[in-house]
Amino acid sequence: MPSTDHRRATAERNVERILDAAAALLARGDAASTSAVAAEAGVSRPTVYAHFPTRAALVEAVATRAIDHAVEVVERAQLDDGPPLEALDRLVELGWQQLDRHGAIAQASADQLPPKAMNRAHTALRAPIGALVARGQREGAFRTDLPESWLVSSYFALMHTAGDEVRAGALKRRDAVAVLQPSVRALFAANPAGSR
Repeated sequence: MPSTDHRRATAERNVERILDAAAALLARGDAASTSAVAAEAGVSRPTVYAHFPTRAALVEAVATRAIDHAVEVVERAQLDDGPPLEALDRLVELGWQQLDRHGAIAQASADQLPPKAMNRAHTALRAPIGALVARGQREGAFRTDLPESWLVSSYFALMHTAGDEVRAGALKRRDAVAVLQPSVRALFAANPAGSR
């Protein structure tokens, strides 16, 4: 009989294979059905269902993993350093790179997950962005007439809208950061002089 540690290690490997498979299928424009994910991952359908009982649970897990990776990237933006508006510009640039890289996952998440699931998936990323907003408000660089949580949610909304516009062909990928930075700045800035 296999040890508990061996079973746990096997289960963890299976989860990673399933998530990798779902992400790869979504990136190729596939609907990532349970059968397709199982085939891509080299596991059985019951194994997929054992870890992810619904397609929504699988998509949420894929989105959460992509966002966790984005958190690592955002840490490189050094949001605690320099003027808040400059940190915001770095955040937008790095955030767009991650969203663009994981556009298929973002699209599947937006299409298939209810708002509560989307909020859960974004939880890890909300903390560093919320900290930047709080710092900007304390230092007088960001507006204080709107709550921190609203500004953070608005940041996500603008980023995802840019992704939608790029996918629809209404915005060129190479222009997204140049459009996003002044848009986000204008929303966050304490006064019009703070926007470019």
